[in-house]
Amino acid sequence: MNKFVKWTIIVLVSLFVLGFIGFKYMQHNTKKASPEQVVELQQGDLSIEVFYCRPYKKDRPIFGGLVPFNEVWRTGANEATSFTTNRDINIDGQPLAEGEYTLWTIPGKEEWKVIFNSKMYGWGVSFDGLASREAEYDVLMVSIPVTHLDETIEQFTINLLEGEPMLMQLTWDQTQINVPITAQ
Repeated sequence: MNKFVKWTIIVLVSLFVLGFIGFKYMQHNTKKASPEQVVELQQGDLSIEVFYCRPYKKDRPIFGGLVPFNEVWRTGANEATSFTTNRDINIDGQPLAEGEYTLWTIPGKEEWKVIFNSKMYGWGVSFDGLASREAEYDVLMVSIPVTHLDETIEQFTINLLEGEPMLMQLTWDQTQINVPITAQ
């Protein structure tokens, strides 16, 4: 019996190590296909940071295809996108308290819903491929009109642009939205 327990423990530890190595390998390969990006904006004493992963178009139909219309999207790839502000701000005229949020969107053909959620998620989707967002943690949702571009943007991009108002610009394929941000 003692020998059986010893071998069971060895097998279980080996399976755990192999599983961990496999997970790290898959994570590394996923990051190569959709690399991490951090964008920052410092305007006066306001500091905003967005962390996200940048998937490529790769000749795929994006909005209405890879990213379905009218369904919650993690707004990038891999982990849920995070948005951090060191001061209270207004997003499209609505207040958002300083802090860290996850950023989710619901893309539509002519407008997107942009959602700030107070819960931090380890990954952007569940095992069934649905967005991990839990709506009860939503603190702000705004509707932003879509700008249709003539040129095609190959890689999903978030920019933070200085100005009054500042803009958080999300661009991919031939779609762009500009989310206005003002300091309180």
